[in-house]
Amino acid sequence: MISSACRGSLKSLCSVQLRSNTRQHASLISCNNSPNVKRFSTAFSSQTDGEVLTVGGALSGEEPIHETGEWAGCKRSFMIPIRISVRGTDILLDPLYNKGTAFKTGERDRLRFRGMLPHRIMNIHLQKERFLQALRAEDSNIRKNVMLEDLHDRNETLYHRVLVDHIEEMAPYIYTPTVGQACMEFATRYRRPRGMYFTEEDRGHMAAMVYNWPHRDVHVICVTDGSRILGLGDLGANGMGIPIGKLALYCAAGGIAPHRVLPVVFDAGTNNEALLQDKYYLGVQRKRLKGAAYFRMMDEFMDAVRFRWPNVLVQFEDFSSEVAQTLLDRYRDDHLCFNDDIQGTGATTLAGVLGALRAKGEEVTSLGDQRIVIAGAGSAGIGIAQVLMQAMEEQGRTPEEAKNAFYILDQNGLLGTDRANDLNAEQRVFVRSADNNLSLMDVVKKYKPTILLGVTTVGGLFTGDLIREMHSSCERPIIFPLSNPTNKAECTAEQAYEWTNGQCIFASGSPFDTIEFEDGRVFYPSQCNNMYVFPGLGLGASVCGAQKVTDRMLYVAAETLANFVSKKDMEEGRLFPQLTRIREVSHRIAVAVVEEALREGLATKVKPADANDLDSFVGRKMYFPEYVPLVEKREISI
Repeated sequence: MISSACRGSLKSLCSVQLRSNTRQHASLISCNNSPNVKRFSTAFSSQTDGEVLTVGGALSGEEPIHETGEWAGCKRSFMIPIRISVRGTDILLDPLYNKGTAFKTGERDRLRFRGMLPHRIMNIHLQKERFLQALRAEDSNIRKNVMLEDLHDRNETLYHRVLVDHIEEMAPYIYTPTVGQACMEFATRYRRPRGMYFTEEDRGHMAAMVYNWPHRDVHVICVTDGSRILGLGDLGANGMGIPIGKLALYCAAGGIAPHRVLPVVFDAGTNNEALLQDKYYLGVQRKRLKGAAYFRMMDEFMDAVRFRWPNVLVQFEDFSSEVAQTLLDRYRDDHLCFNDDIQGTGATTLAGVLGALRAKGEEVTSLGDQRIVIAGAGSAGIGIAQVLMQAMEEQGRTPEEAKNAFYILDQNGLLGTDRANDLNAEQRVFVRSADNNLSLMDVVKKYKPTILLGVTTVGGLFTGDLIREMHSSCERPIIFPLSNPTNKAECTAEQAYEWTNGQCIFASGSPFDTIEFEDGRVFYPSQCNNMYVFPGLGLGASVCGAQKVTDRMLYVAAETLANFVSKKDMEEGRLFPQLTRIREVSHRIAVAVVEEALREGLATKVKPADANDLDSFVGRKMYFPEYVPLVEKREISI
């Protein structure tokens, strides 16, 4: 039923819809009565620029939720349909459009697959309930990952609705820690294509290849070369599970529509001997490209994706330390891109450290007074140090004062001037003039750190003796074992709390369960996970058309995240918000990033009217997974 306020505008509206040739996604707006999701706007509708087109007025009143029939659980009101070029059973095989048993009778008729589905019509809430019942009956985390990806491959709307409504429960299955095992088993579990693969054999063809991707409005690309997957090392093309998982979080946590993301493997080969000999491995089975050949291939890839999608954000993910910083420096000024392992990890850790200082009762401006030991001098460790150092300078410290707060160690010990020639340019910034190669224990004994960060992927590196030594000179040590998956963590939450008698302030890269002491104290370990930052950062940079991602954008993202933590969270020992609020966090960070882009003159898509209400501007752009009506695209002449 269409209200009278709508009828006068339907003719012009329909003419606009008939002219539109933008491929649109079927999971945008319909039933919405989920109590778990705060929405910042009416959500998406059929669109060409991400904005909602609202139809109808106040005279028609609020549409009630129906309780019976095929519309049970839904509002039977006007919704702009999505025009699609496929019909019949092809729709049921396309995960972007498929609603499974939720197709209404009218759709089954007009889309020409009546009789191809069981009679009973369900809604998205019943579908979700049925799926969760099956998922929760499964004990194996990797099996849960497979079940979720099977759903992803047949019904993207329902998949993302499950994630949005149950993100705290689902995140460990689609990303860390389970995604590590999923990557290791990628070749044997491979079912259907998702994403794109670029190899050396594609040189000269990449500008044409990108047109094989069926979606014309890609906003975010997550690309890996598989050379350093989590703490598992070189997994080559098996690393595709990482971009797929990251982009699922972009959709669920950051509100980027699924048809606007593209997972990519930059397959330059692998140095993993087991994969080179594995008859089931699906990637390029030869040694990795190095040097100029590698960078020529990457140059062509970056030029190709930017040519087809000029405003696309490229997120570099899980590149080895040998190339990660070089790639970032090579493209960051000319392309909209960032490296999540360097910049995302740094920003998330900064937010956690600022929260930890508040938990200790200290001002966040005391960051420059801390003594910070970082175990691990790869791209993540140096990236964290860079972001923390920039934050200290933002707070008024000189570069020299900020640099002196750090003690960074690699596998040989403390980075010192004696071996500066063996280090890269980013590592040389943090070398100490004394105590070259000093061991981790001796660094803790001599310099008495207040903050200990681990990014080594060496499980158990932080021993009881080490943590007790740190605690002996610091009443409330800040301890962040950030390596993942879980078996690579430098220590567990239970160990850290036990060795400090519950006095430490703890966050980790992988999730740990709540800790209960015999005296009744309860601790809620925080997960210092990049998913708190990158979805909001990507959303903000994308919707405002930022020309590049700057260090200031990362700083304001971290500051916004730190400020989002409530007093109740801190009382429970949490340094990060509960994951159930991740969409609110992403919205807030995106607004801060857009504000910073405007300050720096880098925003190209924000109109003056939008700049006056950025909360609404960003909220209108956020995707929410719901079913909308589908109609076959036809040429109509009047």
